[in-house]
Amino acid sequence: MRRLPLFLLIAFLPVLVLAEDALVFIAHGGLPKTEQLALQRLYTGRVVSIGEQVATPINYPVGNPLRERFLTVVMGQSEEQYTGYWLVRRYVGKGAPPQVLPDVDAVVAHVMSTPGAVGYVPSSKVPPGGNVIFKR
Repeated sequence: MRRLPLFLLIAFLPVLVLAEDALVFIAHGGLPKTEQLALQRLYTGRVVSIGEQVATPINYPVGNPLRERFLTVVMGQSEEQYTGYWLVRRYVGKGAPPQVLPDVDAVVAHVMSTPGAVGYVPSSKVPPGGNVIFKR
């Protein structure tokens, strides 16, 4: 009998870790809640607004584990695909990739102080009063 609760804990541990590690998109001020497709379009430069408000995406440097998770879970792309997409887009004059900030603290500070800024953080790093617009 004593092994059953331990077994259950071990069996559900990956689910608990994933739930705690959810990607949460936060935005400054009045940006509305949105859906994954809108964020995909924002992070590929195909749109520049969410709802009626201008939005500016923020990303992490290549190799950052949050960026890798974002690309896999939200964008459905590899780093090579995403970087290649932006190389072509920049070459043909269709814009530049999202601004890159070094870490979660920098992203949170920027998003909280910059109108229209959108960034993603682990659920544990959402600031008090943070405007959550999407969670994955």
